[in-house]
Amino acid sequence: MNKRKVINDPVYGFITIGSELIYDLIQTPEFQRLRRIKQLGMTHLVYPGAVHTRFAHALGAYHLMQLALSSLRNKGVEISAEEWEASSVAILLHDIGHGPFSHALESTLIPDTPHELVSVALMKLLNERFNGALNLSLEIFHDRYPRKFLHQLVSSQLDLDRLDYLTRDSFFTGVSEGIVGWDRLIQMMDVHQEELVIQEKGLYSVEKFLVARRLMYWQVYLHKTAIAAETLSTLILKRAADLTKNGIKVPVIGPLAYFMEQSLRLEEETLSLFVQLDDDDVMIAIKQWQNHEDFILSDLCKSLLTRQLPVVHLSFQPFNTDYILNLQQSIKSKFGINDSDMQYYYQLSRLDNTTYKPQKGEIGILKRDGRIFDVEELSNQMNMGYLLQEEKKYCLYAPKKLAQLPKFAD
Repeated sequence: MNKRKVINDPVYGFITIGSELIYDLIQTPEFQRLRRIKQLGMTHLVYPGAVHTRFAHALGAYHLMQLALSSLRNKGVEISAEEWEASSVAILLHDIGHGPFSHALESTLIPDTPHELVSVALMKLLNERFNGALNLSLEIFHDRYPRKFLHQLVSSQLDLDRLDYLTRDSFFTGVSEGIVGWDRLIQMMDVHQEELVIQEKGLYSVEKFLVARRLMYWQVYLHKTAIAAETLSTLILKRAADLTKNGIKVPVIGPLAYFMEQSLRLEEETLSLFVQLDDDDVMIAIKQWQNHEDFILSDLCKSLLTRQLPVVHLSFQPFNTDYILNLQQSIKSKFGINDSDMQYYYQLSRLDNTTYKPQKGEIGILKRDGRIFDVEELSNQMNMGYLLQEEKKYCLYAPKKLAQLPKFAD
């Protein structure tokens, strides 16, 4: 069977699958499931075109890896066939652990378990199935391989994962502020003492990348309407699980039922059922639950299905205590709920975003004389401070259905 395939991608054009191992991994049920996982969770309720999938993102990141490795080889960096394939596998599988609606429900189905841990567990499972073929990929993924630039291509502050998701998410949302020069950045990549660096003439492209990332976070990933929808979906599953644990029947079919009935850990049985879940399971359940006898569960489900989303207020300062108490009293009166059920209609949190964190590994800029500088030292954009500072916004989530919202006050 010919396992060399060409896939037509709307962002990059043709993507070539040139490895039998890569082809076989793509064909696994675990990877095919990513076709049914939206890349941006509930963000399509804000940007209607944002219905692209984790499957497409994984292939896009794999494609960029091929371009990056080829560019580095052309600069004289020695990369063996084994290293090439292992790096390609690592980037292909980096998001295989995402659950339904990606980040929207992260740690909801398996508490305190980010998708990275699930990805590692699935990579180990696939490694057993493929008789150790992923050993080197796991070393690279865990940053245990001595040639650190290979891990940095997969995971760093300027990696191929970020290059693809900014490019792809900008394309499908139509948010042009997220456009980055991915092709130029890849051509500007180099290796110095086994570390990934960017040639000095690529400095402005790095600045553009960082600015685009900051804008995409506030305009797309942390958009207040997307936050409202994702918080609502999380609360729906929490209410269903709470009812189930209290002996109230909540109809649910398939593997989702397993996750509604107990507190779970990442173990073999949990993992085998988790990889059967996708967006469809959650949406089918929500459509069922909109007619449930429990008012709160029914109300939350109807709100999501009809896009009658809660209001999210964002503020640079903590919310006034009197305002919060006034709002809570209005919610109780409107919905006839007690303090213990307030959590389903009112949430107070804080959003934190730092575009560039030198302490998590710098973006090294290679000068023509061979010296390496952190981008922070050379960039005028960094001197402005906003890319380095932690940006905080206080987030208040409340029902849109109140007859009259208390006047908003910082």
